[in-house]
Amino acid sequence: MQLVCLDLEGVLVPEIWIEFSKRTGIPELSRTTRDEPDYDKLMKYRLDLLKKHKLGLPDIQKVISDMGPMAGARDFLDALRRDFQVIILSDTFYEFAMPLMAQLNMPVLFCHKLEADAAGFLVNYHLRMPNQKKESVQRFKELRFKVIAAGDSYNDTAMLAEAHAGILFHPPQNVIDEFPQFPVTMNYTELRREIDKAAARI
Repeated sequence: MQLVCLDLEGVLVPEIWIEFSKRTGIPELSRTTRDEPDYDKLMKYRLDLLKKHKLGLPDIQKVISDMGPMAGARDFLDALRRDFQVIILSDTFYEFAMPLMAQLNMPVLFCHKLEADAAGFLVNYHLRMPNQKKESVQRFKELRFKVIAAGDSYNDTAMLAEAHAGILFHPPQNVIDEFPQFPVTMNYTELRREIDKAAARI
């Protein structure tokens, strides 16, 4: 049995925090782990900003639902799910991703969870587990799945390395240079071609 694991942001939907920053006009929200490598510090910074600007979870979900998936993502995913079991492995949060999942025909998503207070303001976040993308692929392999994984960034490379076949999708040049072992695809046609090639090989 073959299983395809896809990253979410940068593969099927825009980078949520960056897009959210643009749409709300709050540039500080565009900070990522490239700017602040300490994820816990970064998330607390983001939660403080949201509270300062009085943005509760319903406000955030409304903005995210207006983003929509990337052009062609839904058709690509629908076609892929006809031929493979597909699981989305992401470091986003269910509360952020679900409006976008509805626009992608509700694929299976493994990610993390946010905590809101009674007024709807976000007060904390809860990781499902550390390194959950790589750990998930390990568990799928233990269940005797042949795993093909695709992602776009540095934080996907452990998942790609753990899979039977890893594929980069529209990655930045530094990732291409540092991980030459992974084939590089720049659009959904190329990605589907590499997935099919991997499926025939593994």
